[in-house]
Amino acid sequence: MHIEPGVVNGAKLMLGAITAGGAATYSFKLILDSFKRENALSILVRGLMASVLVFCFFQVLPHYPVGVSEVHFILGSTLFLLFGASAAAIGLTFGLLLQGIFFAPTDLPQLGMNLTTLLVPLFALNVLAKKIIAEDVAYKDISYKQSLKFSAIYQAGIVSWVAFWSVYGSGFGAETLTAVMAFAASYSVVVVVEPLLDLLLLGAIKNHESIVGESKLINSRVLG
Repeated sequence: MHIEPGVVNGAKLMLGAITAGGAATYSFKLILDSFKRENALSILVRGLMASVLVFCFFQVLPHYPVGVSEVHFILGSTLFLLFGASAAAIGLTFGLLLQGIFFAPTDLPQLGMNLTTLLVPLFALNVLAKKIIAEDVAYKDISYKQSLKFSAIYQAGIVSWVAFWSVYGSGFGAETLTAVMAFAASYSVVVVVEPLLDLLLLGAIKNHESIVGESKLINSRVLG
């Protein structure tokens, strides 16, 4: 989901900065709301763990450029369900930033667009979760159907934003559409694999409920 350098240039990059600013503001609101319900240290620890995981997802797991973007494993819905919206937002933000600073400085001009692409689908998950999941439900207690739905929605959000930035930067032409379709076709591997990983993780936790019950981290509220 890293938008390739050159897809959006010049003054058009400002839109990414603006949307990322809005996403950062909403993330800050989520964090403040979480501080009212939970111990601040717990949220920050979960955010740190999510940041390390995101960094590893982006830098260690297989990733390769295709068309207008890069194909990455993100596991955004997993982070959301496991750590909560505020900690997942922290993790996605700092994981992406650290990866850009230390390993991919050419991605930094696209940082605003990439942050928007990662965070806005996360916010959509948070809104959906508030409608279909009770506030005190733990990760281990959600259904497989709910997990699959969250993963599908997040992946759809990623592809939609990549397509938007591509058309915004390069126009609605045949070349742009071909590049977007090439990315979407390659990203379909992620669309298939990540939901399966979500289901396997959830199944493992459900099958070891006695162990999970002792873990305040895993047993924390989904909406935390």
